Amino acid sequence: MGNLKIAFPEKSDTELKKIMKEFYHHFLDIFMEMIKTFTISNEEILKRFKLTNQEELDAFMGRNDNVLLMGSHYANFEWLFSLNLRVQHKGFAAYKKVKNKYFNNYIVRSRGRFNTTLIPTKQIIPELAKNDAKGDKTVYGMLIDQSPKLIKAYHWTTFFGKEVPVITGTEMLAKKYDYAVMYIETTKIKRGFYETKMGILSENPREIPDFEITDLFMKKLEAHIRKAPEYYFWSHKRFKFMRETKDSDPKG
Repeated sequence: MGNLKIAFPEKSDTELKKIMKEFYHHFLDIFMEMIKTFTISNEEILKRFKLTNQEELDAFMGRNDNVLLMGSHYANFEWLFSLNLRVQHKGFAAYKKVKNKYFNNYIVRSRGRFNTTLIPTKQIIPELAKNDAKGDKTVYGMLIDQSPKLIKAYHWTTFFGKEVPVITGTEMLAKKYDYAVMYIETTKIKRGFYETKMGILSENPREIPDFEITDLFMKKLEAHIRKAPEYYFWSHKRFKFMRETKDSDPKG
């Protein structure tokens, strides 16, 4: 509720409680879908997690040997890993290790079911460098909507009318290695069924001013959340660090 009050100051308590209640229903759906991931077949998940622009993605991958994907904790981010069934590039995904070894192994096994190699965030840079040196065709998925530590807050951007620090590592890697950048936008159709599309952020990241790619992604993410806020993971502390903007528009 704290997150929602910050993000939607124009909404009444009744409206916010409705979003909160719908979020908890969705949260339970995601929990059950995570369990289902261990037994669901490739054919079934491709039916339940559809890609709406396969031809565009194929053309993009054909033009770019290496791609970085910017994603978020929206809808079913656990099933995003099934996208690797739709591309020929080797799939990798960054994840944050958890202290509980059992739960950490659970995450790795679940998210790695669809030919995706999971890499701890601290190891993503050396892994990418190694694969780049080998000349492999690769695609890397990053969920970038978490708050960085303040000592690593190299850039702040506007998110729901507040200035917040954002993770810029994906853009940094794109510029360093000249990798194309796409974003992932997923929509929940009904319980257990999703549609996602891949959008282009930049095919020439070195030509884009610093932080512009990250800013554009965050703007697209906010616009998508506003359409159906109940499917965003408000259980995370979304405004851990923030400062007021001079001109805040509560309607976005």
